[in-house]
This record gives sequence, C-alpha cells and structure tokens, in this order.
Amino acid sequence: MERLEVKTDDVAKVLKSMAALATKEVLVGIPDGNNSRENDPEVTNSQIGYAMEFGLPANNVPARPFLIPGVKSAQERTTLHLRKAAEFAAAGDPRYEEALNRAGSVARDAVKATIRSNIPPPLKPGTIAGRKYARGKNKRGKYTARPGELEYARLVGTGVSPEDAQAQAGITALINTAQLLNAITYVIRKAK
Repeated sequence: MERLEVKTDDVAKVLKSMAALATKEVLVGIPDGNNSRENDPEVTNSQIGYAMEFGLPANNVPARPFLIPGVKSAQERTTLHLRKAAEFAAAGDPRYEEALNRAGSVARDAVKATIRSNIPPPLKPGTIAGRKYARGKNKRGKYTARPGELEYARLVGTGVSPEDAQAQAGITALINTAQLLNAITYVIRKAK
C-alpha cells in the first residue's frame, strides 16, 4: 500500500507574521489623544504625568513616579505575553496581535495600580485644601470639598499627623479628578 502525504508550505505566512511582529511596539503612557484636561485646557495630562513622574523642584513639586515603576512591576507578566506573540508569529498565527494587546493591557493596569497605591510623599495640607479648585465648580457654581478632604482637615485639627490623616481619610496623592489615571493607556504602533 502506498502512503499519501500532504505537506503545506507555510513559510510565506510565517515570514509575513514575523515581519509584521518585528515592526510593532507596545507603548504605555499618555498618548496625544488623551491629553486634554476638563477644567484646564492650558495643561495637558502628559505635562501632569511628567511633573508627577520626575517632580518639579523649582515649583516645590516632589516626584511621585508611577509610569516607570508601574511598567517595571508588570515586566515579568508582559514578557510572557510578548513571548506568546513571538510564538504565534513564528507559527504564522495572526493571534500575535491579541498577545500584544494583552501585554499592553497588563502594563497599563499595573501603572494604574501604582497610581492607586498612594505614592509617597504625602500631600501637604495646603494641597489637599486646594484640590477642590482643581476640580472646578459643581452644578451650583460652588467649589466643594469631598468627604475625605473634610475628614482629613478634621483629623489634622485634632493633632493627627498630615501623613496619617491622609491615609485615614483615603486620599490618594495622584488621584483628584482621575483625569491622569484615566489617560493612562497603551498603543501598538509601527516601530520607528
């Protein structure tokens, strides 16, 4: 009896997938499209992010790094997805793009978790008192403090240290309007 063997040549498909993967990069941060801020069109989310990541010593703004540490904290998990992308591409499987998206999602979520972790140093009392102005006026045209800010003021007034009061009141240093937090995303683009 003769055997019939059918072989397919997927080399072209594999090379195409590998070439496509080699031209892509996953970037995490604040792209141009997520830059505008609701109450202050003069300042962008990218500018706020840079100021928080590296500080502005001339303006007495301490660094509260979130982007670089956030991405680094997810490096092991994102590497797994990037390896999977390479495996898919090596097999000529277009699911390499899904793996790139998973890597971007993991890194983005890690950066957001870093922001939510309340990066030190604690805010100064004057900064917390002024947060309501950054949020703008409410529907009635008034600046209003949030319950956590009122609790913070009460605690500081009773002698609790500003650092402990901030923690007890649930105030997170990098989240006031959540515009910076919501601007964090990832993009997959053609490598330059």
